[in-house]
Amino acid sequence: MTLGETLTMVWQQTLADGQEKVELGHESYPVTVFRAKKLRSVTFSYGELGIIGIEQNPATSSRWAALAREGNRIRQFRCKGRYVANVCEGKLQRYPAWTALALPH
Repeated sequence: MTLGETLTMVWQQTLADGQEKVELGHESYPVTVFRAKKLRSVTFSYGELGIIGIEQNPATSSRWAALAREGNRIRQFRCKGRYVANVCEGKLQRYPAWTALALPH
């Protein structure tokens, strides 16, 4: 499975299906909730990469937050301390950091 397919699968399991844990291959990763903002996150591995998927905060001023306020389900993904992509309603959007970090497609 590609990294892009993996991110989309994490979005599907956490936001579309509302699962409490993500199943990737033989590994299972718990979904946690940030107490202050009540946003769900999941930390998982893709090969040797550590990735964090964070639910979009609708209370910020970004265009993604505006979409979240409209009811779109969005998860932002961080790798090596940078936002590399998001998945909005099942559609993957890669950021320039994806290429800068030479992440696999």
